[in-house]
Order: sequence, then structure tokens, then C-alpha cells
Amino acid sequence: MKAWKKFAIGGGIVVLLAVIVGFTVHQSSKNVATVQTGKAQREDLATVVSASGEIKPKTYVNIGANAYGKITHLYVKEGERVKRGQLLAQIDNVQSAADLSANQAALQGAETDALAADAGLKTSQADLLRAQADYDRYKLDWERAQSLYKDGLISKSDFDSRKNAWGTADAGLTQAQARVAQAKAQKESADKHVTQAHANLARVTDVLQKTTYSAPYDGVVTNLPVREGESVVVGIQNALGSTLMTIADMSVITAEVKVDETDIVNVHLGQPAEVTIDAIPKIGDNAIVRSSGVSTSQQATASEEAKDFKVVVTLSDPPEDLRPGLSTTAKITTATRSNALAIPIQALTLRTKDQIDAQNNPPGSVHAAPPVTKDAASKSKKDDEQQGVFVIRNKKAMFVPVSTGVAGTTDIEVLDGLKEGDEVVTGSYKVLRTLRPGSSVKVDNTAPKKEEESS
Repeated sequence: MKAWKKFAIGGGIVVLLAVIVGFTVHQSSKNVATVQTGKAQREDLATVVSASGEIKPKTYVNIGANAYGKITHLYVKEGERVKRGQLLAQIDNVQSAADLSANQAALQGAETDALAADAGLKTSQADLLRAQADYDRYKLDWERAQSLYKDGLISKSDFDSRKNAWGTADAGLTQAQARVAQAKAQKESADKHVTQAHANLARVTDVLQKTTYSAPYDGVVTNLPVREGESVVVGIQNALGSTLMTIADMSVITAEVKVDETDIVNVHLGQPAEVTIDAIPKIGDNAIVRSSGVSTSQQATASEEAKDFKVVVTLSDPPEDLRPGLSTTAKITTATRSNALAIPIQALTLRTKDQIDAQNNPPGSVHAAPPVTKDAASKSKKDDEQQGVFVIRNKKAMFVPVSTGVAGTTDIEVLDGLKEGDEVVTGSYKVLRTLRPGSSVKVDNTAPKKEEESS
């Protein structure tokens, strides 16, 4: 065989081998998935529940009208801080002030009558003492006269004179006792008049005081719906009275937020929270509910209607210009873990038991199939799924079931199944969703393309 023929045959064999190798590499690369990965590493985690709501004072009071009348003075403005006992408003009090003066005069007259009755009682009591002394003296003189007259030592006229004197003293004593009883009755009547006058004075004083309104405690005027010159009315059984203003005790301020029912099980008393208020300072002193027009500090419930649970967060060191009704967001830390073994949350995925068994028992291996029980046959696909991650081992994605704990913003704690430094598949989402356990993978942690990001 000629040399050029040998060379041509050798070259053809080399080309054929190259084609076979290239085809093999190409076919094998078609079954290799390109993935992004992350490391299982130690870090501090915190589970945070975010909820929105509004600022509310712990205590507030609506100052309502206690009397009919026209507002003559308003001494405060909305947003003003007040002290306990500070004068807030004044209602027309001409009639009630006149009633007070009349009853004060009536009380003074009753007290004067009581003093006169007391003096009359004392005079009657003195007269009774004198009458009692005269009675005792004339009685003794009469008893002596009886002995002397029996012995014939005094005349009949002298005897009769002493007897008459004793009878007069007895009548005088009876009269003095009657005058004392009368004076006591007059004194009791005068005292009752004084008591009645005190009661009337207390009543008209209360009526007068109800025309003046003062602050029940230190706070802020958060709502002032009335103006000077307006008339106010008291409430009756089926109708609310006029509300002059609302005073909020801003010494303890809370954020009332609504936590979703799926998160409320993790919220407990004493957990720390970060509260954010988005309102611009000084936009207003109190928010108004659009649907009802009622001040937010006057209503006991928040305005949102949802299947949520109310959580009250007490603020520490609130700003001075904070006002009730401002919208707020609270981030409640429900759990923390220090130095926890964590992985990115997106690495978690679900696979069925059959897929996991296929990974552990590759084609060609022989294993006896377990008997299918009635209970196992009745299990749903969801019950058959296991949570886990794909770990890179020998350039293959091996599915490993894991148990998780505290979840942070981007990472989650792994309680078992992994060790520190394990490389887990984190994306892309499209690949992670369809990746089969035991598949060959190629790691590419460069920045993802826009097409991948959009998918």
C-alpha cells in the first residue's frame, strides 16, 4: 500500500474518532444542568413578623357636654399639651351662677336661724335649771311647814302660803320643761333647714361646675370639633351628647397593628419590635376615618377590616411630635438564633419518596420492593413529599432531606441533614424546580443573565 493511502486512512480514523468524542461530549453535556450554589454556614438569624396599623395612646378620654348651653370660651387649641386640672372650656353659666348665689344666701339665713334656735334652747335650759332650783327649795319649805303646822308652831295662813308657793314652783318647772322641749324642736328644725340648704348649694354648685371643663390628666388635645359660640347638648338614652374635645395621655404610646392569622401563633408578650412611622411631621394632630368622619382617637377599633389579630406594641422614647392615628409598620422579632447553621431559603425544595429512592438506587442495582400496605396506598402525593435541599457531591445534585428551624429574611436554620461547608443548589428557580435527584450538574455562580432573572 502506498504511503499516501496509509496517511489518508490514518487521517480518516483520527477524524472519525474526533467526531465520536465530540458527539459523546455533546450528548453528555445535554444532560448536565447549570446551577447556582451557596454554602451552609454559621450565622445569627432572627424571625420577623411585619404588620401595619396606627399609633394610639394607651389612654384617652372624650370630654363630653355635661350641660346645655353655648360655648363662651375655648382655652386650648388642637395639638396643645395640657396639664391636669388646666381649664379647657367654659359654657354659659349666668343662670347657674345666679342659682349658686341664691342658695348661698339661703344657707346663710338657715345658719342664722340655727344659731338663734340654739341660743333659745340654751335660754330655755337655763330657765329650766332655775325652775328646778325653785321647785326644790319650795318643796323643802313646804315639807318643813307640814311638820311645824302639825306641832302648832306656825299659823294656818303661813302654812297655806308655803303650800301655794310650792304649787307655783311645780307649775313653773313644768312650764320650763315644755319650753326646753319646744326649743329643742326648733333647733332640730333649724338644723334640718341648714342641711337642706347645704344640699341645694351642692346641687347648684355641681351644675355650675359642669359648665367649666378641665383636663383630667396630663396629655394632648388630639381632637377639637367645636368652636366658640356653638351650643352643646348632653346625651340622652338613645342619642349621644356633644363632644367638646379629646384628651390623649401621651405618656404611654402604643402602635396597634394587625398581624395575619398565620403569623399570630409566633407572637408572644415581651417580644421586641421595631416601629416605623411614615407620616411627615406636623401634617396634622389627628387622623380622620374617611368612611365615618370620626377621629381615630375616638374609635375603639382600627379601620381595617380583615382576618387579622390586633397586637399592641408599646413604644419606648417616642418623639414629642407623635400624634394618634398616624400609620405605622411594626417589625416584631418572634425568634432569634445565634451561630445557627443556615442556608439560603430558596434552596429548599420538595421531592417525592420515589424520586429519592431512584437517586439512592440507580439503574442496574437490584433491591426488593417493599410490600404496598393499604395505608401507604391511601397516602396522597403531598403526604409522600419530603422537604430537603440538593447538595453537590461528585458533580452531582444529591437530594438530602433536612429539618428547619428559625427563618430569617433570606436564610433559614437547618437543624439536621447538613454540615457546615456543604454546597447546596440555590437556583435558578426554573432549574431547581425540575432538577432530578442524582443529576449531573455544572456550577456557575456568575451573575445571572437578564433572561434568567426575568424567568
